Amino acid sequence: MRLNALNKFHEPLVSSGGFQKTQLSPLNEIVVKEFHEFQNKAPEYAMAVAVIRALTCAIKDSKAQTFMGVSKDLEEAATALQRMNPCSIALKAACEIFLRYATRTMEKFEQEKFDNIKAELVERGIRFEEASIKSREKIVDLASRFVRPNAVVLVHGYSRVVLGILERVASMGCLFSVIVAEARPDDEGSGLKMVSALDRLNVPVTLVPDAGVAYVMEEVDIFLAGAEAVVENGGVVGRLGTYQVALCARACSKPVYVAAESYTFARLFPVSQRDLPNANKPMGLGPLLPQRVKVAHPSRDYTPPTCIDLLVTDLGVLTPAAVSDELIQLYL
Repeated sequence: MRLNALNKFHEPLVSSGGFQKTQLSPLNEIVVKEFHEFQNKAPEYAMAVAVIRALTCAIKDSKAQTFMGVSKDLEEAATALQRMNPCSIALKAACEIFLRYATRTMEKFEQEKFDNIKAELVERGIRFEEASIKSREKIVDLASRFVRPNAVVLVHGYSRVVLGILERVASMGCLFSVIVAEARPDDEGSGLKMVSALDRLNVPVTLVPDAGVAYVMEEVDIFLAGAEAVVENGGVVGRLGTYQVALCARACSKPVYVAAESYTFARLFPVSQRDLPNANKPMGLGPLLPQRVKVAHPSRDYTPPTCIDLLVTDLGVLTPAAVSDELIQLYL
């Protein structure tokens, strides 16, 4: 008997915005708690690692006595995680990849005893988490070669993987400098967080307002960006403003490299900015703003593959056109 329950999980992203609270089952309460506790304990890791940890916990603590029962519990746990933030593409992508991984494992061992398969699922979940943590190191190894001596690297706000790349280059004794677009307005203080981290590494760094990106572009050698998600056509979804920086870099013939883990690959094919699930974030402009004026502050934007030269991933260095083939392999 083939286990196809989890394959029915792939549903359209919700675009209602914000975090949602719903009544959770006891198992899903454990899953959500595990997710939050891991994120608070290890903020240096990507959200996907917390998702893998939480869903592995769902398998371990499931009271189901059949494969289909475990599949159902795992599907409901993934749904509970996504309801926390329906607009998060990264959260949905991590859930989908783990569910597909679990399905393949159950199909492979379906002739074994139930307890043996459940133990195997938990063990493989742990190994999947470890591999996901190591994926950033693989990217750092590959991407560090793109930063040449005396290069000027442009980045947009804060990115864990981009910082890891620059930290590795600095540790190799390579002299380079960084221009950080501040990515405002940003409730995380993204640009300031990035320049502070680079300053601690003794890397020469300049903070520039987003409106000044075109002004400094002639000094730049490469634009290095992170991504929330890599979509089917090789484009990326990222922090608001990534698209306009990439457009400017393209217009000035500067290479655009995106560093992203394979667990951010999402089965999503946006055609325009309006196809993204987006929450309109508050900007806090104060009482001087006239009441009838609308404020548009989407949480992310989409950079099409035509603006990207290469994607540096734990699967290797890919052209945007190669992403669809990798997605097929991930979800087979």
